Amino acid sequence: MNNKIDQQTRFTLHELAIFVAVARLGTTRAAADYIARSQAAVSAALAALEATLGAELFDRQGRRLVLNENGRKLLPKAASLLDQAGQLQRLLSAGNAMPLRVAASLTIGEYLLPKLLAQWQAANPLSLVQLTVGNTNAVIEAVVSFDADIGFIEGPQTHPDLIVRPWLSDRMVIVAAPTHPLAGLTVNQRQLSEAKWAIREPGSGTRAVADRWLFDRVGQINVAFELGSTEAIKQLVASGSCIACLSIYALDQAFKQGWLVEVKTRLKLPVRRLAIVLHQDKRLSKGTADFVRQCQAGPR
Repeated sequence: MNNKIDQQTRFTLHELAIFVAVARLGTTRAAADYIARSQAAVSAALAALEATLGAELFDRQGRRLVLNENGRKLLPKAASLLDQAGQLQRLLSAGNAMPLRVAASLTIGEYLLPKLLAQWQAANPLSLVQLTVGNTNAVIEAVVSFDADIGFIEGPQTHPDLIVRPWLSDRMVIVAAPTHPLAGLTVNQRQLSEAKWAIREPGSGTRAVADRWLFDRVGQINVAFELGSTEAIKQLVASGSCIACLSIYALDQAFKQGWLVEVKTRLKLPVRRLAIVLHQDKRLSKGTADFVRQCQAGPR
């Protein structure tokens, strides 16, 4: 009986890796290119996995493969198992020096994490630190797909596979160049709506918070620039051509050096909550767990 069950449930990590690749990329051809195998080999491995499990994992829609209910149930568990296998391989090949894989949204990755990562690496000198910086949507995707061990986000977005832990509070500030007509004033709703604005791209946590506040407090605004970089927005604002609503964490040096100034308003500005996100099926290494605790203790 036990042998029969074992034969019925035997599958390989290779088959699971192919399943995950097809699930993410949508076709066997794309998955074959990604993992450097022939399309025939990918199709055969996927068919073998479905036969072993006794269930189809995809709905075939032309050339595309779309996860069905069975596939959606399997995907997070398969990705978790592959992640654990990767951890085991890295553990044995790196002399217990596990890398720290972090994904962070731009404001956090550029202005808050560098010092924290340097402190952690000083205590773990044999471990490689891998930091990927993108917008909040990209960070969520990296943690969901196990491409990152821990994520840091700015916006309210989340995902059913993630655990969200509140982290730091972040005050949003309206900024302008010292030469801008609104600099030094306490502005009202009309002045804000008539000014030219530079804003972040859709999917950004900064954009999500700013959009909600602007819609509720200001209404329609004149968007002149939409950019995927906080630093690019700061440089545009410094030119005197527009204003922006940015995180106070992104403005420390600019305020100290005097090339940006805060635009005052009696309107209540937003305060957002930065968060740490972890996959619910992810087993954190000791080093990653130590880093989470260090971050929750706050920047020093």
